[in-house]
Amino acid sequence: MFDPFIAPSGTLLGLLQRGRGDGTLHALTAPRSEALAALHHCVLRDPRHDWQVENRSLYYARLYLDLGGDLDEIEAHLFDVEDAFDTEENRTGLSLAVLGHLASYGRRDALDLLRRYAASGSNWAWALDELALRDDDAGLRALAAPVLARFATDAEGEAELAAVVRDAFEPRPWRLWAEDPREYVSARVRAAQEAGCFDRWQRQLSPTGPRPGWSVRAVFEWAQQGIERGAALHVPAARCLTAVAGPEDRAEIVRAAEDGTEGARCTALRYLADQDDAQAPDLIEQAVATGSRFVVEAAVDAFERMCSAAAVDRARGWAHRPDALGAAAGRVLACRGTGRDSDLVLGALREAVRGEGCDAPTLWTLVDGAGRLGIACAAPVLRHIYRETASSHLRGRCARALAATDPSFATGFAVECLWDCEETTREIAARHAETGDTRVVERLRRLAADPAEEDEVQTAVRSRIGPDAASAM
Repeated sequence: MFDPFIAPSGTLLGLLQRGRGDGTLHALTAPRSEALAALHHCVLRDPRHDWQVENRSLYYARLYLDLGGDLDEIEAHLFDVEDAFDTEENRTGLSLAVLGHLASYGRRDALDLLRRYAASGSNWAWALDELALRDDDAGLRALAAPVLARFATDAEGEAELAAVVRDAFEPRPWRLWAEDPREYVSARVRAAQEAGCFDRWQRQLSPTGPRPGWSVRAVFEWAQQGIERGAALHVPAARCLTAVAGPEDRAEIVRAAEDGTEGARCTALRYLADQDDAQAPDLIEQAVATGSRFVVEAAVDAFERMCSAAAVDRARGWAHRPDALGAAAGRVLACRGTGRDSDLVLGALREAVRGEGCDAPTLWTLVDGAGRLGIACAAPVLRHIYRETASSHLRGRCARALAATDPSFATGFAVECLWDCEETTREIAARHAETGDTRVVERLRRLAADPAEEDEVQTAVRSRIGPDAASAM
């Protein structure tokens, strides 16, 4: 993954990059040229650390509509000569997704750009998926010839076409083309569909990996082979152990957890943790002290899966450790601790922010724990993470935790969350934002009427503005 530059959180660009609701609110009051420049910067230089799970496209599309922005910058980006050399999805994916939402709002220029790019761009499959959801049959049929022309008619080209058809995220265009009246189109697509189905069938008949009758030793050897190939297989290997191991095999599994190969040790630790074996915490502590980095990571992950009261008690004892096991102990208490563990969870939360910053992966669990335990004195650090993190998912978790810990949330962050890029965050805001603010009432009504809004958000909105809530507003 690439590591984008994120501007400071107090700037318009920084707010828009983070997908914060305040980004939209500030953009609508800023000079239009400045707001559009910041918006174009975000859409053309994807600011997400994990572009596959974080949402921005609907957020940016709505702002394009509010600002009345044209699509010249996006067009230049899509059809730049660089498109022929940099074919990674993350270069154009966000732009195409924004165009898809704009097309659903009725922007004909966005629909035309998607069609042109599907016909000639390197990331044509993404554009085709956007069109599959929004274009009419005639528009999709017109793309059959240019898309099929991308694949040679020799054996290698037909195999590539079959793989694309088999793995298509949105099958609608291919189904249309399979029924196309032009024989050279429909015959080729149907052949690709049949080849893809046959290939899937063949792979199911010839699986790799564990088979019935494997021994515990064979599972360990398979896990080690994975490490030697650069593939971590200890998680599926541990599931295999559940199927093949009996009580008589426990001694062998414990020995593997103590001093086996990396693959065997990771597999055994995972298996024993999943079984809540009484000896698992001691073996995990030993692995953290003596194992390789890979073994340490597997041991820590295994410990976090343990649900027994004994594991929670052990976490209380480990929470002050200044190592990976201490951090894991804090997360275990955040997930499964009780009110007596609030100070330990709060300490772990503060330490993570001080030591790793507001984008540390460990914060996801700790923030959830602060909300679950209702730690009121965690609100200041939660507000800090909310403002500074570049992760819209983590910000949403902070919003949920603040709703449970901060009395000022309903009149503060909940208001801006109505414009947030993440639908789960908008849903939280819709349930908590104080309707005494006229902006809140107007925004709730707009979300309720927006066909692009997620069902969960609209359900939350309607619980606030429905007939039973009308008198309260």
